[in-house]
Amino acid sequence: MEALAKKLGLRTNPTIFFTSAGIMILFLVVLLIAPGPIGEAFGAGREWIVTNLGWFFIFGVTSWVAFLLWVALSRFGAIRLGGNDAKPAYSNISWFTMLFAGGIGTVLMFWGVAEPISHFSSPPRPNVEPYSVEAADDAMSFAIYHLGLHTWAIFTMPGLAFAYFIYRYDLPMRFSSVFYPLIGDRIYGPLGKTLDVFAILGTLFGVAVSIGLGTQQINAGLTELFGIPDAVITKVLIIAILTAVAVGSIVAGLDSGVKRLSNINIGMAVGLMVFVLFTGSTVFLLRAVVETFGLYISNLLPMAFWNDTLASYTGDDGGWGWQGSWTVFYWAWTVTWSPFIGIFVARISRGRTIREFVLGVLFAPSIFTLIWFAIFGWSAMQIDGIGPEAREALGEQAGVLSQAVGESVPLAMFAFFENFPGATLIQGLAVVIVAIFFATSSDSASLVVDMLCTGSPDPGPWHQRVFWGVSEGMLAAMLIVLAGDAGLTALQEVITVVGLPMFILVFAMMFALFRGLAQEKLSEVRVGSPPRPEQL
Repeated sequence: MEALAKKLGLRTNPTIFFTSAGIMILFLVVLLIAPGPIGEAFGAGREWIVTNLGWFFIFGVTSWVAFLLWVALSRFGAIRLGGNDAKPAYSNISWFTMLFAGGIGTVLMFWGVAEPISHFSSPPRPNVEPYSVEAADDAMSFAIYHLGLHTWAIFTMPGLAFAYFIYRYDLPMRFSSVFYPLIGDRIYGPLGKTLDVFAILGTLFGVAVSIGLGTQQINAGLTELFGIPDAVITKVLIIAILTAVAVGSIVAGLDSGVKRLSNINIGMAVGLMVFVLFTGSTVFLLRAVVETFGLYISNLLPMAFWNDTLASYTGDDGGWGWQGSWTVFYWAWTVTWSPFIGIFVARISRGRTIREFVLGVLFAPSIFTLIWFAIFGWSAMQIDGIGPEAREALGEQAGVLSQAVGESVPLAMFAFFENFPGATLIQGLAVVIVAIFFATSSDSASLVVDMLCTGSPDPGPWHQRVFWGVSEGMLAAMLIVLAGDAGLTALQEVITVVGLPMFILVFAMMFALFRGLAQEKLSEVRVGSPPRPEQL
């Protein structure tokens, strides 16, 4: 493999690179040949996981939030990620936009209207009347719970572990490096390489599902705007064009490519949010933003430990409960992204203290998410009609967005914008924003996968990085062409099952990080000289 890598002009670890690429291709072939049986098998696995281990996911993510806050507020918070004199390479604004755009920007566009409306029309908690004020409050609380502190804790935990061990101990920029306190020099052997390959595959398939969702929303927007058919060929063309944009950004590199795209994208998203604020019911929304902070804070602790226990007791939803098909699925899916986002955030955070890292990565995106959902969610529920009197006054217009979400989730955002001035222009802008979020996620993931293969923060040869960018686009496109909806559904089932071992590995990261920090408590750690595992 080393000879082949040299012949191809690659600068990477041949074992990790070729094993990851080979398994990806093999899995894709099998998935395309038999998407139905694979979907059924992994669907059964997902059902077992959410039914029997849903509590583990709920408890796990909540424990990560608590652990991260403890680390940030403890004396360890002053530790700098890098040398003691290291300085951040990016301004706070650029740092925020890069981690956010590479994280869940596409998800906010996809679910910003659809999730609050879904919970508003079908409340999570029993005995809550749909479309009521109580249902509206719960809808906002759960939507932000799913995409606020807890989601970013899933990214922050591995991100902090990566940054700490890579920059403090000068270990390779690989997934396996964070387990040095537990397995020592075996991170350089077969065990470490296996962990790295697993992280790469999780990243590729997790990003492919998001590409599929983003493509559906872009196609839905183009159908609404120009009557372009919602067809396979349209989706493939969308993927091809946006993959080309992502590849251009990959070639440009992190500073010129990803940074520029991220800054443009977050600026456009903020502009869209401000437009909704000032062309909608401005005073109502300003009050709603403030009130939503209170709702989230007051409901955070109960939601963080709620396990929908009575649903499993009564057998509702096959024993899954509402939470099995929402929260547990969110956590299992999100954790497959954790190597990608964790490495990416670590890469752009050198020079920051642990306190800056944790509080910044946890709270900055969460606050933006809360404001986003408050403005879009409350606007959508107001359009739909909150309470019997408002719905009676709206007449036939009551429930228009609930109906749109029921018919097509990707269309929800575009149906929402039909209620605002300049609807066509704004719908077009929304398509562009989703497209750029798509590109930033793809190019960020490609750069990270390349880092996981090379073990270095420095970019490899451009054709090496482009390979991963093209692979992500081809993976999503081939699923759409050859397997259709069954293929994408099967892939979602797969990454949910893959999420369980990844979840366990992130738990192990927490213990590894604790051991590393405990060593700093005993003596000053010299950068570039990691202590032996027995010393930790």
